[in-house]
Amino acid sequence: MQTRAIQEVPQRLSQAEADAICARHERLWRARPGGARGVFAWMDLSGLDFSGRNLTDTDFSGAIAVGCNLSGAKLDNANLFGADLREADLSNASLRRADLRGACLRGANLSGADLFEADLREGALATADARTGYRVLKPDGRPSDAQGVSLVGANLERSRLTGIIAVRADFTDAVMRDCKLVRANLKQATFNGADLAGSDLSGADLSGADLTDAVLVGIKTEAWRTDGADLSGALTDAGSGQRNVSPQQAAERLGAHARWCESSGKDGQPSVFDDLDLRLLESVRGFNLTALSAQRAVFYGLDMEGVKLQGAHLERADLRTCNLRGADLRGARLAGAKLNDADLRQAHLGPLLIGQDRLLPADLTGAVLRGADLSGADLRHACLAEADLRRARLAGAQTKLADFTLAQLVGASGLDHPSKETPQ
Repeated sequence: MQTRAIQEVPQRLSQAEADAICARHERLWRARPGGARGVFAWMDLSGLDFSGRNLTDTDFSGAIAVGCNLSGAKLDNANLFGADLREADLSNASLRRADLRGACLRGANLSGADLFEADLREGALATADARTGYRVLKPDGRPSDAQGVSLVGANLERSRLTGIIAVRADFTDAVMRDCKLVRANLKQATFNGADLAGSDLSGADLSGADLTDAVLVGIKTEAWRTDGADLSGALTDAGSGQRNVSPQQAAERLGAHARWCESSGKDGQPSVFDDLDLRLLESVRGFNLTALSAQRAVFYGLDMEGVKLQGAHLERADLRTCNLRGADLRGARLAGAKLNDADLRQAHLGPLLIGQDRLLPADLTGAVLRGADLSGADLRHACLAEADLRRARLAGAQTKLADFTLAQLVGASGLDHPSKETPQ
């Protein structure tokens, strides 16, 4: 609970007045004369536009910000305790370590927002009262909740959501590793593809929730409720539905495959890893696994930096959050593969020369690359037809003759390609 002297009727600000406060705050951050910290505490800001503003360390405690446009704003370390953010647009905003305790986020849009270590626990504003000592304030009778909030693709890593009310909230593809969700009300919420690895869901109510393809590795589930929840395709400690293989066996077979590749078939032997769960390996960094067959295999979270997978068969493999930086995937078959949030910076996904005039392009038809980092990657000639590249980062990527037919590119950044305007 936050106790302070609060005016009973919030002061209504005009857009010009809000812009003036923002300008002074930005001058402060640029160390220029006339700067002052932005304070919007207990003010009525409904419908105002703060998009793209630097609002780091500002004070919005108790503010009425219904329907505000805060898209792309920088609100790192901001105090939003008890703020009314109903229907506000906070898409792609940066709220790292922001204090959102007791804030009302009902119907707000936080798609793609960065809420790393943000605090979204319960909380209440109170003011001094001569009769009772203090009095809890809830302007307009609003509850402190996040019902119906959109957090699609948001980064909630290590954030605190203990006791939050987020009924029917949308956490699709959200990064929620090591989150605190103790006693959270998450009834009918959508966690399709969300990464909840290491999160604490003790006592949480996920009745009727959609956890399809969610990552539930290392989570705490004491006294949680999942009545009627859809857990199909979820990745858990118990398994992925694929056959398990011991780390020793997998390492031996991968080593034999690497020797086979490096000796041109004179030593070792090719290995097949189709339908296997390889997560216990932890790292195959730098391995030569040319032409490896690992269709539908689970590689989730593996360190695969610099691995050689030219011409590999990885159809429908689970490569989510894998480190594939600088990996050689020329001519690889990745149709339908899951590469959500994978690090593919400087990866080689161009064509593989298999004859004097014959090129084998990398096949990523229907692959899921939501939130993946493809900065500086070589995608020349690659087939990305019907691939899901929403919120992917492609700055500096080479895309000459790449096929983006019917690819989903909403929120993708850095793509300079004529197919970017392909109808979604």
